[in-house]
Amino acid sequence: MQRRLAVLIRTLIADDEPLMRGRIRDLLAEEPDFLLVGECATGRAALSAIGRLNPELVFLDVQLPELDGFELLDRLDGARRPAIVFVAAQDQYALRAFEVHALDYLMKQFDRARFKAALDRARREILRQNSLDLNQHLMDLIRDLGGKSSGVDRLVVKSAGRIRFLKTEEVDWIEAAGNYVRLRIADETHLLRETMAGIESKLDPKKFIRIHRSTIVNLERVKEIYPKLYGEYIVTLRDGTQLTMSRGYREKLAELQARAS
Repeated sequence: MQRRLAVLIRTLIADDEPLMRGRIRDLLAEEPDFLLVGECATGRAALSAIGRLNPELVFLDVQLPELDGFELLDRLDGARRPAIVFVAAQDQYALRAFEVHALDYLMKQFDRARFKAALDRARREILRQNSLDLNQHLMDLIRDLGGKSSGVDRLVVKSAGRIRFLKTEEVDWIEAAGNYVRLRIADETHLLRETMAGIESKLDPKKFIRIHRSTIVNLERVKEIYPKLYGEYIVTLRDGTQLTMSRGYREKLAELQARAS
């Protein structure tokens, strides 16, 4: 059985020909990561649907009634404009389509392979854009970090009969290690007898975030985050370390982003 992807690309079809809408709909149904959120037969209806449904991808007929495809794009807010795949009966609008930064241009005689190629291009572009947006949110969050810390500023580590006091701000990331947690600080590693839940409760939630049941990361060390399939993300630290943010912890980052905005 094919596994359904957790990351869904919200898609709208805008075409005045019922047969063409049906053709696109049927082909989209074969792709588990595309979610059809609506269909429109006129330009005005499509403009309204884009505002209401917030699709990430639109299959847009060039010659729609009421508003044609180009007139529709002129009326969209550029900051919220979805990726556009134009659909046309002729190639005469192809140059203009790419001048307005359309993602692709499908002739209405397209076959399954050509359609899938357009979807592959849409996947790559939308994942790239989502990654850029997420990174920007993360940078905004880091810039807004401040105020009084609600967590401890030092951790006490016992090793070989000695006691060391480590500043939490020096910790790059933390991973579970049986009955211990492993503190990663540059090229050093320190074991602390503590649970992940316990260490998480001691750290400032504005500076440390749990991205996996066995991983906590210092937000100041994060360089970028980009999405994978199945709802996971790759978190890359400034030293090149790559960690996985699992599906179950994405909401925490979203909450912090909302708090920072």
